[in-house]
Amino acid sequence: MRRRRAIEVFSLSFLDCICCGFGAVILFYVIISARSGITSAERLDDLKSEAARLQKELVDGRENLVRLRNTVDTTDAQNATAAQELFKLNADLQVTQREMSAYDATSLARRERIEQLKSDVKSMEDGKRRLEAGSLDKGPPGQDIKSFRGPGDRRYITGIRMHGQHILILLDHSGSMLHEDLVTIIRLRNMEADQKKNAAKWRRAVDTVNWLLTQLPPGSSYQIIPFNTTAAPLLASSNGKWLDSGDAKSIAQNLAALHELMPEGGTSFVNVYTAARNFIPRADQIILITDGLPTQGKSEGFGKYITAARRARLFDDSVASLPDGVPVDTILLPLKGEPMAEHRFWELARITHGSLFMPSRDWP
Repeated sequence: MRRRRAIEVFSLSFLDCICCGFGAVILFYVIISARSGITSAERLDDLKSEAARLQKELVDGRENLVRLRNTVDTTDAQNATAAQELFKLNADLQVTQREMSAYDATSLARRERIEQLKSDVKSMEDGKRRLEAGSLDKGPPGQDIKSFRGPGDRRYITGIRMHGQHILILLDHSGSMLHEDLVTIIRLRNMEADQKKNAAKWRRAVDTVNWLLTQLPPGSSYQIIPFNTTAAPLLASSNGKWLDSGDAKSIAQNLAALHELMPEGGTSFVNVYTAARNFIPRADQIILITDGLPTQGKSEGFGKYITAARRARLFDDSVASLPDGVPVDTILLPLKGEPMAEHRFWELARITHGSLFMPSRDWP
């Protein structure tokens, strides 16, 4: 009987199959692993690109942050400056409001004074008419020291009563005495000296001084002080002295010096008032010949232009330099653009117990 052959499970064919299957698994794993490596490399490149992009955005963001911080600092500085300006503007506004309130109060007081002055003028005019209607007799003849000839009718200005023993004549010879119109003043100011000396308004001022010298009381003394920014006697040799009204020689010398005087410069009342205050013995009467308000105080310093309000304050401040108790008679010549001059000189006449005269164009 044939022996049955024993069956071996792990035969060569089985091992071959097993090995082939295991090799297939390994090959499959290798293929998958290689593909995973390629995919990882691709993802790594993408991540690197993304990281580079994020790094660039980070740098740009930091730069933008620096710019924003600089902008914030600039804005803060501008806000601080604006706050300071706002504070200053508020302070200026409060000052302006206070000045406006003071100005309104001053304006009201001035209007009341103007109305009072108008009432006084009307009363004086009424009194003048009554006097003219009540008496047509001529006054006693005068005692003129010298004669004066001129085309004008001078009878109406004999209200300037020359009194006292010491009479001081203050003559403004600033540039405005060339003419009553500012444009013409500027034109004449640039002309030759002879043309300035012969200007119509200045000749009128010189004639006024000449006429006043004819009215000096016998036995009295006088002095003439021309002034602009400075003030000094007309004759340098008579500085600090009173001149005898009966001395025809000194009068002739003063008139000769007066004809050589030329209008120029600005106007300072405080300097001429101070010079008048220094006279010993003190003057009994001051006659001021001018055409408007001052343009400076003791010294220059207001630049090329000065406001009308500033000129009015300079006038008010200068009054304190006048000699105490001496009446001031003002002869105010015309000057266009001086609306406050008449009021100020009227007030000066009132407080010094003097007078104000604004003569017509044909006088003296």
